[in-house]
Amino acid sequence: MSTPLVALQKPKDISLSEIEGELNGIWLSQAVGGGKTTAVATRAATFSMVIYEPEEFQQLLAGLGFYSEAIDGIHGSNTREAIKQAQKAYGLSITGRVDSHTLAKLREEFAKLPDERKQIVNLDGRGFSISEAIAAQNPCRIITLCPIMGEDTGVTAQVSAYCPIQQKREESLICAEYITLRGTKEALERVSDVVASLMIPDLPKFVWWKATPNPEQELFKRLSTCSNCLIVDSCYFSDPESELLKMQELIEQETYIADLNWHRLAPWQELSAAAFDPPERRMSLGEIDNVAIDYEKGNATQALMFLGWFASRLDWKPISFTSEGGDYDLKYVKFKAPNNKEIVAELAAIPAADYGEIPGDLVGLRLTSSNPNANCCTILCSETTGCMRMEAGGSAQSCRTEQVTATSDQKAESLMTQQLQRWGRDILYEESLALTAQILQLR
Repeated sequence: MSTPLVALQKPKDISLSEIEGELNGIWLSQAVGGGKTTAVATRAATFSMVIYEPEEFQQLLAGLGFYSEAIDGIHGSNTREAIKQAQKAYGLSITGRVDSHTLAKLREEFAKLPDERKQIVNLDGRGFSISEAIAAQNPCRIITLCPIMGEDTGVTAQVSAYCPIQQKREESLICAEYITLRGTKEALERVSDVVASLMIPDLPKFVWWKATPNPEQELFKRLSTCSNCLIVDSCYFSDPESELLKMQELIEQETYIADLNWHRLAPWQELSAAAFDPPERRMSLGEIDNVAIDYEKGNATQALMFLGWFASRLDWKPISFTSEGGDYDLKYVKFKAPNNKEIVAELAAIPAADYGEIPGDLVGLRLTSSNPNANCCTILCSETTGCMRMEAGGSAQSCRTEQVTATSDQKAESLMTQQLQRWGRDILYEESLALTAQILQLR
């Protein structure tokens, strides 16, 4: 069962200048427990984390009358239904997910509203959605930035401390400090220095940027330079091909980046490697000259990163990149292998009848050779969607076929908990992204 959280003191709306003083007051006055024992709370002592929590599309849906629930950043059934209603009303593909076309249309329609309709009245529940597993295990400080729409009236701050309810008699509580700042994007930009100063000195500093990265944005620039690790989730990039290049530029500037979407590729990478573990197949890796990757239509990030990973492991050099479009938005990348063999990779966006929770999930992978005697044909299929297109592709070779089971919980909050337990530079990710960037620079 999940552990409920209780506040040491109720949240207060205060000015920015009072934040640290208010936190100190909470900890000096707290006393939790009863009976013969009193639990002493341990305040933030492991790390600080800034979370940029825009949730723009929930606010747009609310202003346009499609969504009446809290602005909470949770992409649940109510949010998906509101998205479907908006997509139906505006003649868009009904997927229940906000792709770049849907977001652009929501912004366009919202801009047409009179000023009084642009004030979002929905309850703002952002700032307390961080995974309980983090708060339960780490006395940390969480600073959540919540951009709001409408008139710029400055920035408000809400401060509280949360501790798990004791299940057993213990002498101390592990507590997290929550600081939630709300204001327009322009207002939050003005206090970027204040936000950076709220991160506790001499402790690891994380920034979880839950939006499209923008190195030109002053707030993004300030936070990325003062953090030890910038965390993103590329499955929500609105323009993956451009934004992956931005990620590579940041890495080249010595910014340490962790992409939660990269971790979702682990089962595909592990099965791909295992398929060539047998010595008789390992020797056939050099025979591969055709790669086909199918992914769920809507976001090509996973497909591009997987291709970058695979090519970087075999030392393939990209030589051309072409887009043919069509129903499958076909893309072709040509490589040159160390033995001068030419390899062609095809990336295909597969329309889905029932879109999954993660945009752009891999659907299927096929590795083949023009040499009919090569023992390298491999097909990997998603356990949930299968890959009939791959299996029907036809080949004279005998193929090894495997089903890929996704990680048990692909949600960003769960992956974030794992990321915090193993943080450190991921050289494999950086090498793979570097080759992906080389591919995209050929466009």
